[in-house]
Amino acid sequence: MTALISLHNSAFGKLDHAANWLTPTLARLTFVAVLLVYYWNSAMTKLGSGFFGFLFPSDGAYVQIFPKAMEAVGYDSSQLGFFTWPVAVAGTWAEFILPALLLVGLFTRLAALGMIGFVWVQTFTDVTGHGVKLGGLFDNTITLMDQRVMWTFLFVVIVINGAGPLSLDRVLRLK
Repeated sequence: MTALISLHNSAFGKLDHAANWLTPTLARLTFVAVLLVYYWNSAMTKLGSGFFGFLFPSDGAYVQIFPKAMEAVGYDSSQLGFFTWPVAVAGTWAEFILPALLLVGLFTRLAALGMIGFVWVQTFTDVTGHGVKLGGLFDNTITLMDQRVMWTFLFVVIVINGAGPLSLDRVLRLK
């Protein structure tokens, strides 16, 4: 039994030392593999036409972000108040910028915090505006709540551990 405990401690002791760089690196890699393209594709649907489309969101952006307000004005975004424009622009930019920062590992902890906020604003909009069922935890089904809690956990790992060694944060810290 002592030999088995010794083997266990030896093998997993090495893993404990690797966890400092492995955990944040794998968290960022998981984000890139699973959610990066999801967010960038979503952002692309929000861009308006032309060179300045990043400043003038498409009607689709307003439908995604303000579904009930758009329905109330007959899907004519020009009828929405001014407040909706900066929110739509900020949401669109956030879907590009925050994932890009996580990809390269720059201001990684702040970007992960921003993504946590973004995920829960997105969830609130999905539930209250689009009628998506939130579901619950521990109910033996995969629901929106389960999905968003997993995403949040991924970002919490990054907030706690930082970007890891393969990041611009690390390069900038060395200088």
